[in-house]
Amino acid sequence: MMTSGTPGDDMPGESTRAPLTYSTYLRMDELLALQTPLSDGPEHDETLFIIIHQVYELWFKQILHEVDRLDGALDADDLPVTLAALKRVLTILKTLVGQVDILETMSPLSFNSFRTRLDSSSGFQSVQFRTLEFRLGSRNRSRLGVHPEGSAVRGSLEALLATSSTYDRFLCFMDRAGFSMPPEHATRERSGGNFVHEGARRQLVTVYRTRPDLAQACERLVDLDEGIQEWRYRHVKMVERTIGMKSGTGGSPGAEYLRATLFRPLFPDLWAIRNEF
Repeated sequence: MMTSGTPGDDMPGESTRAPLTYSTYLRMDELLALQTPLSDGPEHDETLFIIIHQVYELWFKQILHEVDRLDGALDADDLPVTLAALKRVLTILKTLVGQVDILETMSPLSFNSFRTRLDSSSGFQSVQFRTLEFRLGSRNRSRLGVHPEGSAVRGSLEALLATSSTYDRFLCFMDRAGFSMPPEHATRERSGGNFVHEGARRQLVTVYRTRPDLAQACERLVDLDEGIQEWRYRHVKMVERTIGMKSGTGGSPGAEYLRATLFRPLFPDLWAIRNEF
């Protein structure tokens, strides 16, 4: 909540600067000029479509900001900050799911009234969402195909494939806490996705049985995994009710591909150990 300033708060030498206002701090003029429908008229629901997706990208930016904090906390063995960062990401994910309800107020007819204007653009091109997947450990080189070879975007995503994922950091955190992870975890090829190993699962079972404080971090990661799966599910159902089984914009495979991504866990070890209790 923004509050008014107090007289005399200006720093020395800044007395000639225009006073900071709600509008200038949030750059409202620029922000509200970013919604530019392309359809004739324009079609009423195109503004909603633009705003929803811009807001998604803003929330993706915030989630990535929180993942930075989460990774740093794991590297520092800071459990309270780890849990706090995960809680915030989970709360944001609930908001993302809720935004689908707003998008579903748009009928198939209203979407198709401006759909052709989208040309080759597609949600599959969201660099921030792909970055989030790669950061968490869901990695597949085939997902780079929508970005031209040699482009800066593709280069940044390719560089992520060789880095430690959030789940890698989590397992290292557990290892330093006294739960020895398989040595091959440290030398494996990281571009193939999250580490899956029976030895890691045995150690995680022990975490649950002996360290309830650390088990909280495990459960919050499961919540994160489930939250992303829930958002994927709501997304695919929204696409199905809006365009059916037609191809998506930009020639993307649409609902068929989105459905194939459902129920693929980010952190398979944390789901597999449910059979051990």
